[in-house]
Amino acid sequence: MLKLLALDRFTILLVLMVLLATLLPISGQLAYYFNILTTVAIAVLFFLHGAKLSREAVIEGMLHWRMHALVFIFTFLIFPLIGLLSRPVLEPVFGQQLYWGFLFMCFLPSTVQSSIAFTSMAKGNVAGAVCSASFSNIIGMFITPILVSYFILGQSQHDFDPTKSIVQITLLLLVPFILGQLLRPFIFPQMRKFPSVVKVFDQGSILMVVYGAFSSAVVAGLWQQVSGITLIYLTLACSVLLTIVMLLALYLPKWLGFNQADQITIFFCSSKKTLASGVPMAQILFIGQPLGMIVLPIMIFHQIQLMVCGVIANHWSKSMQE
Repeated sequence: MLKLLALDRFTILLVLMVLLATLLPISGQLAYYFNILTTVAIAVLFFLHGAKLSREAVIEGMLHWRMHALVFIFTFLIFPLIGLLSRPVLEPVFGQQLYWGFLFMCFLPSTVQSSIAFTSMAKGNVAGAVCSASFSNIIGMFITPILVSYFILGQSQHDFDPTKSIVQITLLLLVPFILGQLLRPFIFPQMRKFPSVVKVFDQGSILMVVYGAFSSAVVAGLWQQVSGITLIYLTLACSVLLTIVMLLALYLPKWLGFNQADQITIFFCSSKKTLASGVPMAQILFIGQPLGMIVLPIMIFHQIQLMVCGVIANHWSKSMQE
């Protein structure tokens, strides 16, 4: 219950950032320096994630390749396929840019912290979740830009080259993560003394990016382009997408013969999309595009997935105790 309350607080803070950006958007030279500060915060966050990840858990998790392969298929094949097939229905309703945001969300890797937290809460394979979620984020730094370049920007910007974006994402996310891994023997003992540090950077950097993204979007006229009924339709579309994927993630592992602990891990790692990596990627990939429109779907989907997964994880945890 405490975890769910914490998630609710973060949801409230996200909404407050959107309201703050709507009422007091940051712009001009101040926005430039704020973006630099945000970039530094994101780099520090991924450095801490690298230092936090146990190498023993990585090695143990890597041996379970069948489970990781199925999570990979859900994350980078099933999600994108549903997003692409929904285009004839969603693009006329949302418009091109908001649909791009929905499709970009489908191309993103899984979450790390919430996948591990919910797997642990529901008594799943935690080591497998650590490895699978982390691998999803690392490989997503390369796959997501390629998917975006081919299915989104490649259709409107024929000279778009994903190589530059991959290099930028690698420098911002992967390099700090690797440095954290290398310095783990020195950093992790200090992190254990201050366990809230990663959470502060995790949530704080996301809040900063959301505020910056929505500030620029508000200045560009976001709320003149997105109506209340469009937000309702977007929430419904995200809910339908999550329902379809969760049903597949619930029954397919059973059919393939995975044990109960692995089924739980696959369910939580396969059904979520990352906001922490997604917003920084969007900043790099969609330069010159209305970023608020691009990140709005992942913000809504993120809240839905946390609330639904929290209820399911709590239910499964109680069921195993009985």
